[in-house]
Amino acid sequence: MSQLSLFDGSEGSRPQAGGEPHEAPAQASRQPHEATQQATRLRTRLRALAAQGLYFGTSSWKYEGWLGSVYSPERYMTRGKFSARKFENECLRQYAETFPTVCGDFAFYQFPSPQYWADLFAAVPDGFQVALKVPEDITVPIWPTHARYGKRAGLANEHFLNVRIFERMFVRVLEPYRAKLGPMIFEFGTIAKSTLPNVSSFAAVLEPFLEALPGGYRHAVEIRNPEYLCPEYLGLLASHNVAHVFNAWTRMPELPDQAALDDAFTADFTVVRALLARGRNYEQAVKLFEPYDRLQEPNERARDGMIEIVRQTRKRNGTAYVFVNNRLEGHAPSTIEAVVDGIGVGPLDPN
Repeated sequence: MSQLSLFDGSEGSRPQAGGEPHEAPAQASRQPHEATQQATRLRTRLRALAAQGLYFGTSSWKYEGWLGSVYSPERYMTRGKFSARKFENECLRQYAETFPTVCGDFAFYQFPSPQYWADLFAAVPDGFQVALKVPEDITVPIWPTHARYGKRAGLANEHFLNVRIFERMFVRVLEPYRAKLGPMIFEFGTIAKSTLPNVSSFAAVLEPFLEALPGGYRHAVEIRNPEYLCPEYLGLLASHNVAHVFNAWTRMPELPDQAALDDAFTADFTVVRALLARGRNYEQAVKLFEPYDRLQEPNERARDGMIEIVRQTRKRNGTAYVFVNNRLEGHAPSTIEAVVDGIGVGPLDPN
């Protein structure tokens, strides 16, 4: 169980740019004032929605492709050149000037150090909500056969659904920041039938874990096995006020289809993660959309699903956390702006 520092990338194992000053991206250089346009448009509207309990944010935040749309390049200049290290260290503060929440994907890959948490939460204002993916040390039953797992690859994970490890290594360290803490998301990758044959076997190991979770926090479960989306799974979550994560992902039903399921709203809050278009994998999306500097492929089904889920959450007087990934359409802030256009800022029509 390793730890990371503030300068490590926000996407776990993904390598980040070095600390030497270099030229800012061309788009940012051409549009030095655009950040005050899109960011200002979003800021006012997202604050109004957050006041209604509807929080919109992105999956991670350290993207140089957002320079010129969300981030002001001039804030990260050193000796007349763009400093990647300054950007990595300081951009969360500017992000939080526009967005009321963020999903910290980085935590999935390792247990961050106490100093990392202190620096991160100090960078965001009161009222800001940091949602976090729980480290995979808790949610992976069998370690993937990937080089980065080293000697663990292919072995059973001895800490799978170990609530004591979760509480000691994660929850206790986050306790001082509870006021700024959003949902804690347990992401379960696709589970092979050789590991857990069916939804009943998954529910059998998940139920005692949910039962033992510490109270006073928002917990959510994200699955990648579409066959698990059934009354047995949803009922289990509902019995513990744990949210089902509505996720747009390669092999999951699209968001409108998940929203139409009976009893899919399993808690008094809702979590949406709009990650990938159905049928497209992570590597394909990276190749298509990097460096994430513009919206390239509108996904109307995903947008409609987010709007519908927010409307249903509002109807239930719940709180919604909606997180959008760059790999859905190419530029998460623009996706959010389009979805907010579809929702409107005033009180939502419950019908």
